[in-house]
Amino acid sequence: MSGHSKWANIKHRKAKVDERRGRIFTRLGREIIIAARMGGGDPEGNPRLKAAIQKAKEANMPNENIQRAIMRGTGEIEGEAYEEAIYEGYGPGGVALLLNIATDNRNRTASEIRYIFSRNGGSLGESGCVSWMFQQKGLITVEVPPGEAREELSLLAIEAGAEDVDDSDSEILEITTAPSDLEKVKETLNKAGARINSAGIEMVPQTTVPITDPETAQKILKLVDALEDHDDVQAVYTNFDIPEEIMRALV
Repeated sequence: MSGHSKWANIKHRKAKVDERRGRIFTRLGREIIIAARMGGGDPEGNPRLKAAIQKAKEANMPNENIQRAIMRGTGEIEGEAYEEAIYEGYGPGGVALLLNIATDNRNRTASEIRYIFSRNGGSLGESGCVSWMFQQKGLITVEVPPGEAREELSLLAIEAGAEDVDDSDSEILEITTAPSDLEKVKETLNKAGARINSAGIEMVPQTTVPITDPETAQKILKLVDALEDHDDVQAVYTNFDIPEEIMRALV
């Protein structure tokens, strides 16, 4: 399992839902606004909007919030005009970081993200400096019990079209698919009764950087957390590989 996915799953299991809900709703709302602005407000004719709405519903975002975000995107009601950007940089230990941004002020956001990098032992890089290390993939994380059920779900995912199943985490299966096969594999797992934690198109590192020094690991995870806490950051992708026992000790 990729290091950042493992870190996200550990935090998810230990975090308080109420503390996370507000930030999640903000990010989902911005994604809906951007999707509606780019492809229109009809989810049946706008795959990106349909996926964003589905994620919002899975996160229990109220329907009125969803509709309001769609209307802001289509211009039916006034609201912030968000635009997308990708920021790239390096963290402690030479790990790569790729950020998806949704902002209403590029200059402000760039300055704040640069400050977060520099304050936490990293550096904001030029466009293209690390994006080549990542590949767009469908990524599904599934909670499964140990034993035969884990093996059965792994085989089921492969048969449905998954490219790879990583079972290195003691409680989570990480299933990688081609972007076009994500929904098919997800639907198959849902029908089998799998407990899906997350499913979406993400940027997956093609190679990872092993980090075994706890002090360096702590610095990396502090930087990742600081970036994820910024309101304009929609997603953070990294290529670190920190042993699970070290990450659990740092939560």
